[in-house]
Amino acid sequence: MTADPVYLSPPDLGPVEEAYLLAAFRARQVGPFGPDITALEHATAERVGTRAALATSSGTAALHLAMLGLGVGPGQVVVVPTLTFAATANAVAYTGARPVFVDCDEETGNLDVPLLAALLARLRAAGTPVGAVMSVDLFGTCADYTSLLPVCAAAGVPVIEDAAESLGATHRGRPAGSFGRAAVLSFQHNKIMTTSSGGMLLSDDEAFVARCRYLAAQARQPVVHYEHTEVGYNYRPSNLLAAVGRGQLHRLDGMLVRRRLLRERYAKLFATVPGVRLLGDDDGGGNCWMSTVVVDPARAGWQAADLAAALALDEIETRPVFKPMHLQPVYADAPASVTGVAERLFDTGLILPSGSALDERQIDRVCGAVEQFLDRR
Repeated sequence: MTADPVYLSPPDLGPVEEAYLLAAFRARQVGPFGPDITALEHATAERVGTRAALATSSGTAALHLAMLGLGVGPGQVVVVPTLTFAATANAVAYTGARPVFVDCDEETGNLDVPLLAALLARLRAAGTPVGAVMSVDLFGTCADYTSLLPVCAAAGVPVIEDAAESLGATHRGRPAGSFGRAAVLSFQHNKIMTTSSGGMLLSDDEAFVARCRYLAAQARQPVVHYEHTEVGYNYRPSNLLAAVGRGQLHRLDGMLVRRRLLRERYAKLFATVPGVRLLGDDDGGGNCWMSTVVVDPARAGWQAADLAAALALDEIETRPVFKPMHLQPVYADAPASVTGVAERLFDTGLILPSGSALDERQIDRVCGAVEQFLDRR
């Protein structure tokens, strides 16, 4: 009999979320406006420490709105880490601007700040208008904002923090989602917390968030009839899904603890294995969204793909690290400043099951399968 699959990060839902959802359902508060949306916005802003928040239908929608709020458009470029999910670059393309990709740091997979500084200097010398720099807190480890923010400030370029993966993480004690001109969270089904789909735009600039809120609601003018003076977007979430998010936020700390404990178990499992390390989270501030091993085949004697194949035989899901955006066919013509680090992490990295919903039996099964693989090697 085949065992049930073990997934990377299944949604962690229970009676708390069910109670919030049922209350919204019984009140017939199902549309894109409602008290649960407002409550989730306020609670998320309080958690992250920003003055304002806007709930959206997805993290991608929030990224697009952030670009629009900055006035990014045709004739401009936006600097984007190459090691990221496509939504980061796509949000730039939606505006008519062009992404310019920059490589990452070896230890964390986050944006290489010295490389960024050199790139911004070249763009400035060439007279290329830079609309923004978008950072990405890869797999739940914050970018080095202590170094990144001054570089961007000196270049006069605003920062948008793509914190889609990093809710609950910190950089030097400051919460993810509180850096830059604005930040974006994702509540997609496999994230730290979920609303099935959904996202959040965060900023200390209340006027900026108000502008994005207007655009997210079809840019409707405040009159009794439907009046529109510019193009808007249908980017508001369902109140029902926001109700689920309120329950998730209530349980967030416990879910973070379980992910961190699982990462610690992986760290012990691989501690004595030559050529294998865990990516990111060196300062302990990460949220451990996705625990990722990086394998040096020359030292380990095996490749990340070998471990993935072995775990797949036991119905255990793994995933490669993101394929760098400068290698994606859709962005083959985009400029890129690369060192080879992102490509190397793509070749040598493997994401292991990391979800807070995994029970002890499933975790034991994953770790047992890894141990069996290592023993055979």
